[in-house]
Amino acid sequence: MSRHFLVIGAQRCGTTYLRTLLDEHPQVLMASPAVPEPKVFLTDEVVERGLGWYDATWFVDAAGHDNLLLGEKSTSYLEDPPAAARAAAVLGDASILVQLRDPVERAVSNWQLSTKHGLETRDLAHALSANLEGPTPWDPERTSVSPYAYLERGRYVDYLAPWHETFGDRVRLQFLEDLRARPDGIGETYAWLGVHEEFRPPSLGEPVNQSSRRPPRLPSELVARLRYWFAESDRALAAMVGRPVPWLTSKGAP
Repeated sequence: MSRHFLVIGAQRCGTTYLRTLLDEHPQVLMASPAVPEPKVFLTDEVVERGLGWYDATWFVDAAGHDNLLLGEKSTSYLEDPPAAARAAAVLGDASILVQLRDPVERAVSNWQLSTKHGLETRDLAHALSANLEGPTPWDPERTSVSPYAYLERGRYVDYLAPWHETFGDRVRLQFLEDLRARPDGIGETYAWLGVHEEFRPPSLGEPVNQSSRRPPRLPSELVARLRYWFAESDRALAAMVGRPVPWLTSKGAP
């Protein structure tokens, strides 16, 4: 019987790159297509359909390969608290992989994506300054999550509780900065998932889904306000993983 895992986010934290490294492993099969993401556990309907439907729909290439580790990457799950219970009802004791990054850099990348897709017309500094004052309304009929949650989405600890409560020590938190600094660290992720850690994926060190244009430079005063806004969440996250988060180690805590 195949085992399952989910890559649940966060959005714009290098999860597409991570998915590529996972899918290249000979013992792993990722749900296809990668774009758009499957987002299976955003509705209660999946619980009624069950595991057989899930595997037959998203892992057609797994037929006849009982020892494959089956994975799905859908970053919207992190922002949908009931998704954890739905996933547990269908997948049982699945493993949950969460990749995070510097929340300020994540916010900038989110703005670039929303701008690219024509969802955002404000300049970067204006958009982030406005978000400091509160959330921007959005159309749920157009996107599954808000394209303007530049800051809220980076308060990672606000979203992790349902996953820890449901899956316990089967949740792994890791950071894009660590993978950038030490690409071979993907072996630790492989080992945690229970597949051969010695495998070197062909795309190692070649991140994907990055903007080719450099974003505008943020005023230092705004950066300081953003760091302060994230400070409490960052400290809680550091306590959760038992070590300083890499962006505070390199940039200093407010």
